[in-house]
Amino acid sequence: MHVSEAVKGRKSIRSFLPKPVKNSIIKKLLQASSRSPSGGNLQPWKVFIINNKSMSRFLAFQSTWSEPEIPRYEIYPSKLKEPYRSSRYELGEQMYKLLGIDREDKVGRLNQVMKNFEFFGAPAALFCFVDKQMGPPQWSDLGMFLQTFMLLAQEEGLDTCAQEAWSIKNDSVSAFVKADPDDVLFCGMCIGYKDIEDPINSLESERRALADWAKFL
Repeated sequence: MHVSEAVKGRKSIRSFLPKPVKNSIIKKLLQASSRSPSGGNLQPWKVFIINNKSMSRFLAFQSTWSEPEIPRYEIYPSKLKEPYRSSRYELGEQMYKLLGIDREDKVGRLNQVMKNFEFFGAPAALFCFVDKQMGPPQWSDLGMFLQTFMLLAQEEGLDTCAQEAWSIKNDSVSAFVKADPDDVLFCGMCIGYKDIEDPINSLESERRALADWAKFL
């Protein structure tokens, strides 16, 4: 597979088949992804994989959560400017329209959001942490590492969905994986095989025109 094919084929999958994923495949992808760019070679990513029995244990564990937790970072700025606000809003409306969930159906929308915390049915997942000492440059390194993993997963025939939604469950996830107290949960990621029959996987997010965000000087 050419890199351009992997880039085009990768997207956030929100419905997975129960088909298992071998730990050996995930290990190979993680090892290859560790070649991602890293300022000063800090390699700030800390990754925990849940699969097979550990996935079952985790889902049972998280189903008991009830208390709200304080997120360690804001996923989105509180007052998004344009065009960012519209991009986010339009994607949500596009997704709910595909699913036949009306704007007034708050329960239906909430139920869809909560599927994040079941990994959309994916059989495997990872959690990516970073030491709280690290700053924006190292958080940028996490993004490059995760993107590399997702592209290599495409080459392997696997699908993914990066989930910053998990950041609101920092304390609970940290307790389950026994993360270091100084580590912050950046995101989770579903890993598996997409259900091509589910309409939500036909969602294609739009991108703004190149002229809107790039200037050749």
